[in-house]
Amino acid sequence: MSNVITEQLTRAGQKIEHDSFAIVDNEAGSHEAYSDGEWQIVRRMIHATADFEFNGLAQFHHAAVEAGIKAISQGAAIVADVEMICVGLSKPRLNHFGVTTNHFIADEDVITQAKAENTTRAVQAMRKAQQQGLLDGGIVAVGNAPTALLEVLELIKQGKAKPALIVGMPVGFVSAAESKDALSELTEVPWIITRGRKGGSTLVVSALHALLALVEARQKNA
Repeated sequence: MSNVITEQLTRAGQKIEHDSFAIVDNEAGSHEAYSDGEWQIVRRMIHATADFEFNGLAQFHHAAVEAGIKAISQGAAIVADVEMICVGLSKPRLNHFGVTTNHFIADEDVITQAKAENTTRAVQAMRKAQQQGLLDGGIVAVGNAPTALLEVLELIKQGKAKPALIVGMPVGFVSAAESKDALSELTEVPWIITRGRKGGSTLVVSALHALLALVEARQKNA
């Protein structure tokens, strides 16, 4: 039985998606390091990128999947570092679960403050999210800016924020790998990361869509 909300809307679309997942399962090789829920996320990341290296590069805090399912079930806010993530997420799927998306990277006050303090817009955007109370119990989604991820980690360290889940997958060559390594050392907040330089908004969107599908499946079987 298919998921109604989180799958393609037509039978043709569903068949293509299901066939694609079957190919990924067949060609990915062993993925015994992942739980069933974790593999649903990794498989969708591979499906979105055609990059089988994420079978291994993707890593999870032991409580990440359950934390994501619970947060979405409760209509948690998603705070993204860039607009691309918010645009990439399916609005009907988010609306079904009462999940909102937020990004502040292009806000005038964020830009002004970043210039005044000689920091990045990503840093100020996460500070603004914290000031609005969106980080506590929310899902932080970082696919582009390592400085956003590092700022969230600093806010957590200072006791100013406690997200339900951090999906930390910034891509790039300056601090991307290091920021994810730092996140992986966090114990009190669950996380999902991609090791090394690879990452990006597409992967974050894929991970979140996989979590939405897991929530629907859980609710349907309840």
